[in-house]
Order: sequence, then structure tokens, then C-alpha cells
Amino acid sequence: MPYVTDPIGDLLTRMRNAQSARRGSCSAPWSRLKQELCELLKKGGWIADVTVTGASPKQEIVVTFAPDKKLMLKRMSKPGRRLYAASSSLKPVLRGYGIAVLTTSEGLLTDIEARKRRLGGEVLCTIA
Repeated sequence: MPYVTDPIGDLLTRMRNAQSARRGSCSAPWSRLKQELCELLKKGGWIADVTVTGASPKQEIVVTFAPDKKLMLKRMSKPGRRLYAASSSLKPVLRGYGIAVLTTSEGLLTDIEARKRRLGGEVLCTIA
């Protein structure tokens, strides 16, 4: 398997491609950050389920899509250009119908939670 320079972007692309191909789920190499991101999406009702399969060095994360949701995933902060935002500059995504995912000092948070806790951080992606 080739080396991936942007693992989060790779996960989002796999999810976009699987939904475009009308698949019910997709898999990607496991990492703790990817698992936290998917758990956050599951908690928000954007995806149906997240499971980790395989033994320790070759674990994979399997994302099962919600049948009624078509995700619009967009990578915001990239390895070549990091995007940081203060809590005061976070704006609602699609007038509140979408979410932005941030890495903060307290872990991964949605833009709504980050505004409530007055925390800023790196804007990983937006989901609508």
C-alpha cells in the first residue's frame, strides 16, 4: 500500500467515493484520530456505525453509512496549508445544518461545542 501524506483527507475521500458508488460502508487503515472523528460523526447522527477490525498492526476502521444521509465532506486544513480558527471566528456551516470538526486542546470537537467552550483550534473538515 502506498504511503499516504494526508490520512484524514484519505478517509474523507474513501467515504465520498463509497457513497458515490452507492456502497453501504467503507474501510480505511485505523488511527486513533480517524476513530475519534468517526465516533463524533456517529454521535451527531451523520453515519450509522463505526467498527474496528483486524489485529494490532493491520487494524482497519469500517464506517457504515446512514441510509438517509448523503454526506458532503470537505477537508479544510491540509498538510500544505493548516487552517486555524479562534472560537470567536467560527461561523455555522450551512446556516447550522452542517458541522465543522476541530482539533482543540480538549480533543476533537464540533464547531458548536467549541463555541460553547470558547476553544479554538485546527479546522479539520466540514460535514453537511
